[in-house]
Amino acid sequence: MTDTATVGTPKGFNKNTFWKAVYFVLLFIVIGGFYWATEQADYIWRWNRLPRYFYYVETIDVTAEIEGEVASITQKDDDSVVIIEGGGESEYYTIPGSDVRVSVGDTIYMGDPIGVYEEGRMGLLLDGLLVTIEVSLVSIFLGILLGLFTGLARISNNPCLKWGAITYIELIRGSPLLVQIMIWYFVLGTIINNLLAKADLFQIPELWFAVASLAIFAGAYVAEIVRAGIQSIHKGQMEAARSLGMTKATAMRKIILPQAFKRILPPLAGQFISLIKDSSLLGVIAIRELTKATREAVTTSLMPYELWFLCGIMYLVITFTLSMFVQYLEKRTAEV
Repeated sequence: MTDTATVGTPKGFNKNTFWKAVYFVLLFIVIGGFYWATEQADYIWRWNRLPRYFYYVETIDVTAEIEGEVASITQKDDDSVVIIEGGGESEYYTIPGSDVRVSVGDTIYMGDPIGVYEEGRMGLLLDGLLVTIEVSLVSIFLGILLGLFTGLARISNNPCLKWGAITYIELIRGSPLLVQIMIWYFVLGTIINNLLAKADLFQIPELWFAVASLAIFAGAYVAEIVRAGIQSIHKGQMEAARSLGMTKATAMRKIILPQAFKRILPPLAGQFISLIKDSSLLGVIAIRELTKATREAVTTSLMPYELWFLCGIMYLVITFTLSMFVQYLEKRTAEV
């Protein structure tokens, strides 16, 4: 009897564990290689300076606006109230805390310090992050509404609605977002605010033109996603609903759209993640979102490595959170 040698995977060898180890080794090599490259550039890392770009305490000087004499200093709760009289007029200054730098009877000249207090301020990056989140959320909400109605119009039998939807979709998808932002800010925004000014009405803040450009851009892509989702549902379902006496609108709302929603969630999530990243283009119209705030911080601090890494991580946190939320919605809708 002849023994046959078996050639194959050694006993106890786990292929999955091996490739996981390869991944971590490669990751370590990439991180180590980048660190070595920065060391060769003689770059000094200053991670300890980053917290000030989220929150910092500013020392504020309270200065006199008139010339005169300190008439009185009183305490009101935790604040100090200094009254200065001179030239037939008087001014009072409220100083949080008790760090008053003058005494009763002192002669004060315009611009002299009266007291000092500290106040917490929002850092540059945190301010930019909040603007990015605010603009993105409002744009996503408006983009969903616009995309839903445009998607329904796209498959309508009404030529006016259908051709109008096609025109809007092709115009928006066929031009760069940066150009659309410029048009909204410099052309449409100027025209709209000029018309409002002539009618003695309020002016629309530039932030809303930024939101409009993003929402209309997203709406065109959402419309095509909605159209594809609706058309992926078999026509027999609409025919069955109509045979039960439902109107076309009712069947669309109760039968077709709930099923289509489950199918369009992944592409919708991808579109919204792209929209959040595209909001970085708003810096060209002086909207201080996260990218513009980071650029300003780099200019004043000369810390490009730390700040741009931090900017990327903050975008990643936003997009990853949205991705996890969409996955949660997918699981919930799958259970229904």
